[in-house]
Amino acid sequence: MAQIPNLDNAPLNLKSIREQSQRDLVNILKNIRGKKCLVIDPKLSGSLSLIVPTSTLKEYGIELRLLSAEPVQTDCAKVVYFVGPQFISMRFISSHVHDDASKGLQREYFLYFVPRRSVACEKILEEEKVHNLMTIGEYPLYMVPLDEDVLSFELDLAPKEWQVDGDASSLWHIAKAIHKLEFTFGLIPNVRAKGKASVRVAEILNRMQTEEPVSLSDMNIPEINTLVLIDREVDMVTPMCSQLTYEGLVDEFLRINNGSVELDASIMGAQQQDGKKMKVPLNSSDKLFKEIRDLNFEVVVQVLRQKATSMKQDYTEVTTMSQTVSELKDFVKKLNSLPEMTRHINLAQHLSTFTSKPSFLGQLDMEHTIIEAQSYDICFEYIEEMIHKQEPLNKVLRLLILFSVTNSGLPKKQFDYLRRELLHSYGFEHMVTLNNLEKAGLFKKQETKSNWQLVKRALQLVVEDTDTANPNDISYVFSGYAPLSIRLVQNAIRSGWRPMEEILKLLPGPHYETKRGGFSSSPSFDMSQGLSSSIDKVGDGRRSLVLVVFVGGVTFAEISALRFLSAQEGMAYDVIVGTTKIISGNSLAETFSENLG
Repeated sequence: MAQIPNLDNAPLNLKSIREQSQRDLVNILKNIRGKKCLVIDPKLSGSLSLIVPTSTLKEYGIELRLLSAEPVQTDCAKVVYFVGPQFISMRFISSHVHDDASKGLQREYFLYFVPRRSVACEKILEEEKVHNLMTIGEYPLYMVPLDEDVLSFELDLAPKEWQVDGDASSLWHIAKAIHKLEFTFGLIPNVRAKGKASVRVAEILNRMQTEEPVSLSDMNIPEINTLVLIDREVDMVTPMCSQLTYEGLVDEFLRINNGSVELDASIMGAQQQDGKKMKVPLNSSDKLFKEIRDLNFEVVVQVLRQKATSMKQDYTEVTTMSQTVSELKDFVKKLNSLPEMTRHINLAQHLSTFTSKPSFLGQLDMEHTIIEAQSYDICFEYIEEMIHKQEPLNKVLRLLILFSVTNSGLPKKQFDYLRRELLHSYGFEHMVTLNNLEKAGLFKKQETKSNWQLVKRALQLVVEDTDTANPNDISYVFSGYAPLSIRLVQNAIRSGWRPMEEILKLLPGPHYETKRGGFSSSPSFDMSQGLSSSIDKVGDGRRSLVLVVFVGGVTFAEISALRFLSAQEGMAYDVIVGTTKIISGNSLAETFSENLG
């Protein structure tokens, strides 16, 4: 099955974005004549594989290598580097050039920064005396379509960069990506942002429009009607909860990377494949996956069982009764989906080995207890016991962050005690990690009373008796907890920020709402009636389109909740998700992790 997702059914022409990125890359490589060795930053290899298949690159006579400290082993006289603007990459490249010179190798070097050149990085190349030996350019890859409704800006450390290091370059990158979309699909007339970083992105976007305006001369109605920017900082509760959708659970336990998961071949039913790994693509090109990815995992198991039973019945009928040609044809059609069925039955079976463990069920219970915020002592003792048992640090940090965020921090005495116990149990090298979490306000001393109870009630975040099989609310993705971030998006789309000013003030960071580009006089964009009544249909009868951008990452469960909202009756809009990166509680906690030494 194709590794690159099929974008034919995307609500926006994402195919044109991918094709443009393909053309840019191929043009760079065509202009460097002859045999060449392409050395790719490992962090970029996944993104590039979603733009151009490796097989295509090989057709151009290109050798592929991943960038590391080791010298590049190749017979090619031309070496082309594709790297992100990272200091460590500059050191590696400089050492490669020096190593070649010491061996008397004559090579031509080309360095392409992705997505743009960096003065600080070039300075290192100058200090290393290799700058003048290179042809330097940039490959403007600001976003990668992960699926027909998901765009990733591929920014790994974005939340830590501005929450801890105060580096806003990733915010510029996000604004640039959105502005590039506007050049293709028209100026987005309605912008709503919540959170410090999101408001900053909206401001940078406006500045870009002033400096490099998207032309309004043809006055076509823009394809994207509303942009909603949500800061991860506004809702750190949701990513710390265990996702319970099929795709979310696969990511929690097996980690999805660039639309595929790597597993032991034996798990997927392959015979005699000792320790051999295989890649399983997970995107909407797989029809069955598209049908079950957003369902609660409990339901997925039932759906797969039903499909398998129905196929078994069909098989019995085919072998025992005389069938017409068209009935046989239908059966063969069903057989075509057998590889997909087998794949997901194997995957679901493997996931069940994790989800049935008492430790996982206990963790789910504790997450719900923390969110309900009724039993402080029970939660505190549970986390204390986890630390003393030396459970995996990431697991402890997730619950600790959840506990600290819902309580606006911990009283000084208990904060100091847990911090001390953590360092005793896991080692003092984790001090930097704890400092990073404190700086980001994720595990801190309590300075003000928590308003979590107010927020929880006002936005109906805890939903009793959630029906996961026939859900009528987004809370099904966490079996009873409605993600705060998606409740905000729900309100932003339905009626804008004004009716919920008081609730927004209870959440971190400022909020912002504006109309852009001369659309305010047009009655079809009158926001006073709320988007759902006034902008359901774009001029030519298409559904209205909302771009929801998560600054700091989004989980698969949140994407599922947005898809669920978009599919509801009376919600006449499509949603496209933009994100710095797809995250889970594990990967988010890891971005703050640093060891001393």
